[in-house]
Amino acid sequence: MFTVQDIQRRFGVTVHTVLGWIQSGELRAINVGRKPGAKKPRWRISEEALKAFELARTPVPPPARMRRKKQPTDVIQFYS
Repeated sequence: MFTVQDIQRRFGVTVHTVLGWIQSGELRAINVGRKPGAKKPRWRISEEALKAFELARTPVPPPARMRRKKQPTDVIQFYS
């Protein structure tokens, strides 16, 4: 289990950024505070949730562009 500070150090962002990811649902976390409605929640992130978050944010290469075949200039096509 990782804390918010662990995630913050891992990605080099602020604590508020990590809390924003948790609030938006991008990063799944569990509140392990004593009271469910407490003012200051204590978030813990599981390793599986962290892997899913990293996988979702991994950039994928753009698809290869298909080049059109050049038509020969000496052939005229009346029907295509």
